[in-house]
Amino acid sequence: MKIAVITGASSGIGKEFVYAIDKEYQLDEIWVIARRTEELEKLQAECRNKIVVRTMDLLQDASIDLYADLLKIEKPQIELLVNAAGFGHFGYVKDQELQGQLDMIKLNSMVLTAFCRLSLDYMQKGSAIINLGSNSSWQPVPIMAVYGASKSYVLNYSRALARELEPSGIKVVCVCPGWVKTGFQAVAGQDEYIKYVDKWYDPKPVAEQALADLKAGKTVSILGAGVQNQVRLVKFAPVKFVMNVWCKQQGIK
Repeated sequence: MKIAVITGASSGIGKEFVYAIDKEYQLDEIWVIARRTEELEKLQAECRNKIVVRTMDLLQDASIDLYADLLKIEKPQIELLVNAAGFGHFGYVKDQELQGQLDMIKLNSMVLTAFCRLSLDYMQKGSAIINLGSNSSWQPVPIMAVYGASKSYVLNYSRALARELEPSGIKVVCVCPGWVKTGFQAVAGQDEYIKYVDKWYDPKPVAEQALADLKAGKTVSILGAGVQNQVRLVKFAPVKFVMNVWCKQQGIK
């Protein structure tokens, strides 16, 4: 049984990955994972592949055990794993609740790692992993310190994993989008802190670009020339300078 597994599938970029994969792949099942069952169930009427709803709160440790058990029972061949679940918060570290910061690290980094490791036992040559990073992966981000750090982990983990898996023919891509219009902004409290955004992107082309870059053999997917140029500049500019530019843009002292 050939399947794709997509976390964070009920909205935003994760949902667009469901549509993009449904269009590009012929599968026995697409496992869609998120907390909101009703939103996941709506996907079946919009997709040609069979949608299998797996309602999980990935911040609960039991969800990892549940996923492991499902794999043992079903023994699928995972063609594609998309780790799109995650969230962020804008604000100063000292002003944010500790548990929220720990949950951010857990969902963005630790759960992603668990899903990769568990899924690898059911992958073979031609299978692939797509991990959702961020433009924040490339630099320290004041007022998004924990989120940026968690996404930096995703980028470096994904690149290293891609190198390890080269001999097996399993591919790994880290998607590092710029500003994307999703429900992320409302959860993150963006309006209170962000004063400047250079360009907004829609989630659909982010997912489509990721699949195109996967086929092209890339290990990092970045949509938009502006974001690509920014990443190139960040690589060579001093870290303090990059942070100072960001802070000035957002009116941070």
